[in-house]
Amino acid sequence: MGTMFAVVLVFVGCCSNVVSLELLVRDFPGCGNIVTFAQFVFIALEGFIFETNFGRKKPAIPVRNYVIMVTMFFTVSVINNYALNFNIAMPLHMIFRSGSLIANMILGIVILKKRYSASKYLSIALVSAGIFICTIMSARQVNVSSEGSEDQGFYAFMHWLIGIAMLTFALLMSARMGIFQETLYKQYGKHSKEALFYNHFLPLPGFLLLSTDIYNHCILFSQSTPVIVPVVERTMPIMWLYLLINVITQYVCIRGVFILTTECASLTVTLVVTLRKFLSLIFSILYFQNPFTAWHWVGTAVVFVGTLLYTEVWSSVQAALRGAKEKKAE
Repeated sequence: MGTMFAVVLVFVGCCSNVVSLELLVRDFPGCGNIVTFAQFVFIALEGFIFETNFGRKKPAIPVRNYVIMVTMFFTVSVINNYALNFNIAMPLHMIFRSGSLIANMILGIVILKKRYSASKYLSIALVSAGIFICTIMSARQVNVSSEGSEDQGFYAFMHWLIGIAMLTFALLMSARMGIFQETLYKQYGKHSKEALFYNHFLPLPGFLLLSTDIYNHCILFSQSTPVIVPVVERTMPIMWLYLLINVITQYVCIRGVFILTTECASLTVTLVVTLRKFLSLIFSILYFQNPFTAWHWVGTAVVFVGTLLYTEVWSSVQAALRGAKEKKAE
């Protein structure tokens, strides 16, 4: 029962979050900082009340370790959202972030000296190829869609390249954070809810560096078209409504993933999150009519086949089918 509830939370929360984020970005492409800030404040406040009991509960993992983790987490979150300012379409953004498996494997080999099976290396090659195809096709679209002089087209392309570099850096930084978190859990035990709180609470002072941009978007959001909020029957600017929906759905998504990690094997968690990303991508393309060529579909399919191969879902399904046949034979 708990597992099914968690799966529903992940799919409903994360897919709704993607929709609300796309609605925000469509009207205000540079709103990544205020979205990140709102998410952090909401999750930190919830954790302060329910996880730390208003600060009275001592952390199981020393705070100095969380400071290191938080520095990486804050950097990844801000860069991922800020990359949307650099002509990065939402589908490409989602595909790029699906490459976390390859980044984790590369850093696992370099830092932890891990070795993997041939199927794992094949999956990494597929994910890399899929991301490369989508990136190249998006680069061509940037060139085609750039109107005006040749200088303006070159500027747009360089602007897009900066966004790609930001996404690549965030991907590698996220993988490094995952390895650091893995070593902490081995040493101190798993405390995912505690880590969730500190990862969102400790970075809050860092948003002072972004305060001007956040304040400017607060003004812009307040000037957006007012709408009547269902149930409460009150009016509020539509951008604030979108942001509220985004923050709540982000929490629902993260909460669902947390429940899954406590009740399921990591394979199940990875599979659910991967399928969620795929459905979010499809919905984003169809509902918002994002430009997506046949080559983009090929690249997307290759990324997700590689991801599923990495999680060994095929062998798990075959094992389950063999088990079912053996039971029937008995």
